[in-house]
Amino acid sequence: MSRILVTDLDGTLLGGTQDDRIRLRDALARHPEVTTVFATGRGPSSIREVLRDPLVPRPRWIIADVGATVVDGTDLTPVDPVQEQLRAGWPGHDRVRAALRRFPALAYQHGVVQNGRCSYHLAPDGLTDELVAAVEALGCTWVYSADRYFDVLPQSASKGNALRALAAKLGWQPEHILVAGDSLNDLSLFRLGTHAVAVAGAEPALLAALAEDPRVHRADRAGAGGIHAALRELGWLPSEPDPGTRNRDPGSRRPGPERAAGPHSLVVAYHRPPLHWNGERWQPPRSPNGILPTLSSAFADGLSGVWVTALTGRDRLAAHPRPTTLPLSPVPLDTATWDGYFHRACKETLWPVLMSEPERSVHDERAWADYRTVNARFAEHISGQAAPGATVWLHDYNLWLVPGLLRRLRPDLRTGLFHHTPFPAPEVFATLPVADELRRSLGCLDWAGFHTEDFAGHFRRTLADWPDPPHTAVHPLGIDRPAVEELARRASRRRTPHHHRPATGRRLVLSVERLDYAKAPIQKVDAIDHLLALRPELRGRLTFRLVCPPPEPGITAYDTTRHHLEQRVAAVNATWQQGHWQPIDYLPHSLSAAEVVDEYLAADVLWVTSLQDGMNLTAKEFTAAQAARPHPRTGRGPGVLVLSRHAGAATELGAAALLTDPRSREDLSTVLARALDLGPAERRARMDRLSRLLGHERPADWAARIVHGIRTCTPGPAPGPAEPALDAADAAPLTA
Repeated sequence: MSRILVTDLDGTLLGGTQDDRIRLRDALARHPEVTTVFATGRGPSSIREVLRDPLVPRPRWIIADVGATVVDGTDLTPVDPVQEQLRAGWPGHDRVRAALRRFPALAYQHGVVQNGRCSYHLAPDGLTDELVAAVEALGCTWVYSADRYFDVLPQSASKGNALRALAAKLGWQPEHILVAGDSLNDLSLFRLGTHAVAVAGAEPALLAALAEDPRVHRADRAGAGGIHAALRELGWLPSEPDPGTRNRDPGSRRPGPERAAGPHSLVVAYHRPPLHWNGERWQPPRSPNGILPTLSSAFADGLSGVWVTALTGRDRLAAHPRPTTLPLSPVPLDTATWDGYFHRACKETLWPVLMSEPERSVHDERAWADYRTVNARFAEHISGQAAPGATVWLHDYNLWLVPGLLRRLRPDLRTGLFHHTPFPAPEVFATLPVADELRRSLGCLDWAGFHTEDFAGHFRRTLADWPDPPHTAVHPLGIDRPAVEELARRASRRRTPHHHRPATGRRLVLSVERLDYAKAPIQKVDAIDHLLALRPELRGRLTFRLVCPPPEPGITAYDTTRHHLEQRVAAVNATWQQGHWQPIDYLPHSLSAAEVVDEYLAADVLWVTSLQDGMNLTAKEFTAAQAARPHPRTGRGPGVLVLSRHAGAATELGAAALLTDPRSREDLSTVLARALDLGPAERRARMDRLSRLLGHERPADWAARIVHGIRTCTPGPAPGPAEPALDAADAAPLTA
């Protein structure tokens, strides 16, 4: 059942001690069934500043301007027709000011942005019958509070009327609403017949007006403390001992103050959720990365804990609940903050450095402020979800500031972070203007994990002068091999779709990757152009299929790559086209998992050419699909894996793949030609070896090893785990 907390800001939600504010924030984070609504005299621009305060719970809806404005808390867009109804008959700001200039006691609030209202300072003796009559003659109403603030409003506007209209629109019942306030401009909220609390220190005139109302709880604590007490009295929050009475976990290796904590012994945090609302239904992201299916599979397979993730944009407006049994705990984020955080700071500042392309990095202070804000909200949410001494498992660079924040908020926690992306060399990391800030936070980790020893070494060198460095470990990520194999077996039992089958005598080279300059798509198109010039016999017989879905909307960092790629594809196709044949089959959209496996099975070569890559799971999926084929596809034998030397997968699979340098057009062309020329016997030998190297570890096993590593690690660096012994035939590279 949904429950609605409607609260004033100044003196109410923002009031009370810091400990009370933290307690309320954490309690609301643990109970997302309690929806928060702001009802304030502030305008939306002022509320933006309030939302930067890490102790402020995130509102789902906002009633602003003393009830003249109603906006969506996600992106601060007006809620119409509710706002239109509240402002009906408003004569306009200028007309109101002109009509009231004859009252010298009114002091207009020039520093307040005002929409649908006019706000003044007014001493009590200035509130005369003549002034009231002048306001009413304009067809307006007014509110006077704290013996100082005089607001002229549209006739229908008040906090109470705004809440009544919003509740009618959303189907809220009075018994499911708690209102909280401290001044006379909150009085209209208390007249709606809902649950109500007047916090300690409330304006005497408000308390006098409510003296005969038995439904109003008069709190003995100010601000957030009074709200928290009322929520507990209603049973909307469970009773808890005072956080200062809790005993610290004896196994915690760092001392620190006690904090209220949630019930979970394991909290996993990754910023992206496994499903998004597209306006009509929930669906997976268009370009899912390896983390999402890995975490989903691990939780589905018994990983015990909670997954903290972001709730943004249209996801917050979904008409239906998310259809998943995964233990998700959302962190609501408004659209503007998310854009600055993910689209700008993550993708334009940090991502190029991770890809060892620091010259592409663009730092913007406003976007970095959003990065700090999002990391702070994740840290606060994690703090509220974690039991004393709990394990926190963070994922990737998007949450690099969380370890330092958690050290201050919850020093009892053990915190690990797995880097799915590459970790750059120290000299590349140092090019970031915020490198020192990030190092201070990363140094607060207990454990840091990587796909390869090279990346772990970069991390250790980056923190070489840190007095108590995190423990490091190497745990290469695998795939859900049984799931891929089952899709491959199903594909073999049905007729392959026509568009997957290469024409008789033609060779299919395949790349499946999201649009990203780090995947070197343009370099591959140039290499195809070069290869066709060198090998005329391949003209009309070679197809390069590039499955390259665009990133999510809002990421402008890849626009130049997309435009250049489209131009090069068109130019190369125009140069070599013969009849109906074109060398490059460019598919700029996503495929389903089954369709991707169909592509894997049809390919003569999978071409992975990342400039940098933490792992690259498509290489492993291709291997699993090809190895599961019950019968040879053609007399040419199974497909060949051509793999970038700079992908993490090369560390595991390099002995059986053909390795290539994506920064060299000549090497790309030469190695691809070699792959196409391999005979059936060597193709089969390489695929058999790839299959053995791939192994059969499930994502749940991988996750369990990491959680155990975080819980049991000791300070300081450590080498990665020993790899399983290989047969002699697997230890040596194959030759053509």
